[in-house]
Amino acid sequence: MEKKTVRDIDVKGKRVLLRVDFNVPMDETGKILDNSRVYASIPTIQYLVNHGARVIIAAHLGRPKGKPDSKYSLRPVVPRLSGMLGQPVGFAEDCIGPETENLVNGMKNGDVLLLENVRFHAEEENGDPAFAKALVKLADIYVDDAFGTAHRSHVSIIGVTKYLPAFAGLLLEKELATLGGLLTNPAHPFGSLLGGAKVSDKVALMENMLKGRVDFFLVGGGMAATFLKACGYEIGQSLFEEDRVAVATGLIQEVKGNGVQLILPVDVVVTDEVSEKGIHRTVSVDKVPKDMKIVDIGQKTIELFSAELKKCQTIFWNGPMGVYEIPQFARGTEAMAKTIAGLHARTIIGGGSTAETVINMGLAGKMTFISTGGGATMSFLSGETMPGVEVLLDKEQV
Repeated sequence: MEKKTVRDIDVKGKRVLLRVDFNVPMDETGKILDNSRVYASIPTIQYLVNHGARVIIAAHLGRPKGKPDSKYSLRPVVPRLSGMLGQPVGFAEDCIGPETENLVNGMKNGDVLLLENVRFHAEEENGDPAFAKALVKLADIYVDDAFGTAHRSHVSIIGVTKYLPAFAGLLLEKELATLGGLLTNPAHPFGSLLGGAKVSDKVALMENMLKGRVDFFLVGGGMAATFLKACGYEIGQSLFEEDRVAVATGLIQEVKGNGVQLILPVDVVVTDEVSEKGIHRTVSVDKVPKDMKIVDIGQKTIELFSAELKKCQTIFWNGPMGVYEIPQFARGTEAMAKTIAGLHARTIIGGGSTAETVINMGLAGKMTFISTGGGATMSFLSGETMPGVEVLLDKEQV
């Protein structure tokens, strides 16, 4: 994964098409609710500005279904980005076309222009080479700093690299180095805390991490119900993946066979209704009522998981411990966040809802690294090919 970066090229006076991840949450008024992804892009943008590039930023927001939709406009990002950079940022009403080309032609060294949502064109996701050529008209060099979409084969990720020399941005470089370190040389003991709803989302990751990389898995969230079912426990009305019970059973055996520990909850919070009105209580995992659902890990499990995490030199966490959207069932997730934030270990947060939780709790600064990827992070750690990374120039290439 040794790829050439922006540091390996002279960008002065060059038009640089910079792909970033500005897929940020907004309220109905267009107010950005979490600007962490915008903030994460600043080092690369600032580097390009400081080195005299003309920076043309491409990004997507949401799923506008291949046509313009004001709800998904990137215009609200402009004032936030401008404030972070300390300079004006231009905005193009479209990401391609004569008007956008005119704006680019009027740019001076150090200027920054944000293009409108690339997903306002259906061609972005269907791989249309004509769309790629229209984007390429705007630039001399392509830089990818959007790790969160590096697992996608979209035009602004891989299509443009057929016509422009392609380099990694500083954020993409950091993501690859940090997450890659988990797979190559993690400090031991190395513990992986996994949650979320589905076992199927984590199978490949667990199998890839078994290869001499991880010392133990701690499993909570909805996926714990499937594992508990595989172990023969009564899980009541809990949501679980019936077609993944056999997979979970196989994983349990595979984990043991590799000398890795798999630590499951010893107690859980159960409820009669998954809502704020639900009557809930904590029970041992062998005492789950047949008419109730598991919605969080219990206090004894919090203490068990915390004790194990405190032994670690490296921690990777992805997935909530319960139905964290409901305050009564968010205690396990919040407890894990506080525990991890208080450790001196190397702590890597695997993006998505886990990153959102940590950021909302004001604990981001106490973590070693928070990945900007969700699905991309999981794909990378699962050992899958990342199309957006594969197409970038290798270090040894001339």
